[in-house]
Amino acid sequence: MSGRLAGRIALVTGASRGIGEAIALALGEAGAMIALVARDPDQLRQVAEKAKKRGIRAETFAADISKEADVDRLRDEVLGRLGAVDIIVNNAGVNIRKPLTEFPVEEWRRVIDTNLIGPFLVCRAFVPTMKGRGYGRIINTTSTMSHVATANRTAYAASKAGLLGFTRALAIELAPENITVNGISPGWFETELTKPIWSDPEKNDDLVSKIPLGRWGDVEDIAKLAVYLCAEEAGYITGTDVRIDGGYTAQ
Repeated sequence: MSGRLAGRIALVTGASRGIGEAIALALGEAGAMIALVARDPDQLRQVAEKAKKRGIRAETFAADISKEADVDRLRDEVLGRLGAVDIIVNNAGVNIRKPLTEFPVEEWRRVIDTNLIGPFLVCRAFVPTMKGRGYGRIINTTSTMSHVATANRTAYAASKAGLLGFTRALAIELAPENITVNGISPGWFETELTKPIWSDPEKNDDLVSKIPLGRWGDVEDIAKLAVYLCAEEAGYITGTDVRIDGGYTAQ
């Protein structure tokens, strides 16, 4: 397939739905071969079918990126089936909403393990295969919660703030290899993660009133941004975080 990412291999975690699916398909339409990664193999197959209908080559890899053994297996399978990756999109994430005093430590760890330790494990596994090739792109799906916060989001906000710090430090570390590392901080997008809000009319109306552009975001907007950050023309952008939030954090 021709396109600005022709010949590249991209690995996208959390690719079975929502933002991850949109990014994976957009990278594929830009010419990249896609490694679709998520825990649910059935949902991954559905995304792979969509990709196939669009002329995108995509392979599915079921894995829990919060588990070291799964990530090591994932690395071996991806290298064996597709070869060394050029692009990593760390998108897999979970959010558990509850007051701090009601948080079992197991649930707190689940959020941190998925949102922060997962990207670390994926990068640690795949970065060695990216070095020495003169090109590389890592995108971490951070969040507006990396910058601001709301009540009952302590675990999520902590994990995403940590991921932003990880992004900046890794960008400096990998700059000599010409591997860029950036974050994308989505604001409010209608995904499974935000269903408790958009499915509740009262909560939905209250939230939309606080977004300057007055609407929820479209995941396709994030996908287009991801494609740009992976393109050659974005090669001087690294160690930064792009907020795509309808003006929410500008207030």
